[in-house]
Amino acid sequence: MCKKQQVNSAVRHKVRHLLSCYPYFVELSVPGITMEKSNTTKYGKIISKSSLLTSGSPAVYQLRPNKETFESLTRLTVGEKNLKNKNKTILLVGETGTGKSTLINTLVNYTMGVKFEDNIWFEIVESERRSQSESQTSDVVVYEIFGFDDKTVPFSLTIIDTPGYGDTRGIDLDVIVSQRLFDLFRSENGVREVDAVGLVMKASENRVSDRLRYIFDSVMSLFGKDLEKNIVALITHSDGATPINVLKALDASKKRPGEENHCPHHTLRWSFS
Repeated sequence: MCKKQQVNSAVRHKVRHLLSCYPYFVELSVPGITMEKSNTTKYGKIISKSSLLTSGSPAVYQLRPNKETFESLTRLTVGEKNLKNKNKTILLVGETGTGKSTLINTLVNYTMGVKFEDNIWFEIVESERRSQSESQTSDVVVYEIFGFDDKTVPFSLTIIDTPGYGDTRGIDLDVIVSQRLFDLFRSENGVREVDAVGLVMKASENRVSDRLRYIFDSVMSLFGKDLEKNIVALITHSDGATPINVLKALDASKKRPGEENHCPHHTLRWSFS
């Protein structure tokens, strides 16, 4: 097996582990890896329902999911839900600028079965420029990915993003976001359960800010102690080295999840150049 194949195999294994064993640490780093072989026919149906953002290697497409908006909650759905199939739900929390959008796009591509050699990339998170032009930004966004079961994982995926948390508009908005989450979980058409909470932080962080601590405590107040073992530290903006600073910060704040389970530390590499 050539070196590139070994890297690709390792990437697939590590993302699979992220979606199957929750309480451990994962870094999102940016090495230079380029996809080469074109394979757009594999995703022809999806491409026909998407918008081309950039051509080249890889070709980048903006998914056009079914969109439902109610108040400041937004639900974006790709595919059709099958009640007979299993579903896993991940709630992501973190301050603005931590790289949640890239993380969400990566999880979606992996769930859809996209590989490096496919020479294609899909984005479900709208670009920052477009989001800023909207008159109202959703405090909570639910991404649902159906119809790709067994591509890489034996279940569909739901990702709950909280772009309102850590917003520049201040902590008053954080209080509103907490209420929006509460509304989402009690709604008849909302989300019934959460399998994991992803605490997103930059590798360069050397302390847990008061803002992030408040966000974390607000989320945990919705679920209680039962979910503590399923908290994941998602460490972004990493160079691939062990993120000593942020791990020390989590230890100091006593918010380092999964410690008692001794789950391994992983580096998730997914990028293009």
